[in-house]
Amino acid sequence: MRRQLRTGVWLAVVVGVLLAFRVPTARAYWNPAEVFGYGDRVAVVEVTGLISGSTEILENLKKFRQDNRVRAIVLRVDSPGGVVGPSQEIMTEVEKTKKVKKVVASFGSMATSGGYYAACAADVIMANPGTATGSIGVILKLTNLEDLAKKVGVDVYSLKAGALKDIGDPFKPLSPEGRKVLQELLDNIHEQFIRDVARNRQLPLEKVRTLADGRVFTGQEAQKLGLVDAMGNFNDAVERAGRLGGIKGRIETVFPEKKVSLLNLLLGQDIGENLKTLTLPYPEPAFLPPGFH
Repeated sequence: MRRQLRTGVWLAVVVGVLLAFRVPTARAYWNPAEVFGYGDRVAVVEVTGLISGSTEILENLKKFRQDNRVRAIVLRVDSPGGVVGPSQEIMTEVEKTKKVKKVVASFGSMATSGGYYAACAADVIMANPGTATGSIGVILKLTNLEDLAKKVGVDVYSLKAGALKDIGDPFKPLSPEGRKVLQELLDNIHEQFIRDVARNRQLPLEKVRTLADGRVFTGQEAQKLGLVDAMGNFNDAVERAGRLGGIKGRIETVFPEKKVSLLNLLLGQDIGENLKTLTLPYPEPAFLPPGFH
């Protein structure tokens, strides 16, 4: 009997140690509710830095959408924007998610262009008075290196099949036809942006069109224009989401598990993440505010 008791005690200790070191996120402490799976919570999904991809964000939104312990989701945005496709993908996933549970977008220092696009489908958008937001526009930056190549004695040759396949070639001038095609491309994407904001924010299309000249608004201005619902910081957004989700008492938050990469281990989490988003595919239309081109 004593032997069985000792074995049981040791087994309990081992299990306790394993559970104690099972930290779900890099910023969470050990929590019985997290380990044993009880308690209603608000999940936080972050959209930070340049938006060059969306896979991890989509996975996190889907995971929390299907988690019965999560009553609502805060989409924490601190981003100047980024590539068109991923920004639209995040918006679409937010649209899917809010059909199941409430989504509150919380804007930090910046939620412009693609950052705003990604969050515009949320049930509620909250910002700080000085948050930089808006910048509803599209930009494509091209470089002409033809003269530089000649100065250094470099000849560049392109073989193509398709008259417009080399649009944007940095070693030749942009033709009038090429400029026209690219402008039509940007205008089409811009119109998509405008219509998605108007639909999700339930604003008149023509009103959004007057705001969609690429300018940046403060959070305070954006609220008056209907692009933002309320002023408040991250904690306010968590509180709002929790109450919308039906949580009565104290509101606990849960973050996605941080995927540890060799780059982050060697350079540190923040540095590794920033290095991955320093560049965008080039040349490619992007949602970026002035000063980030």
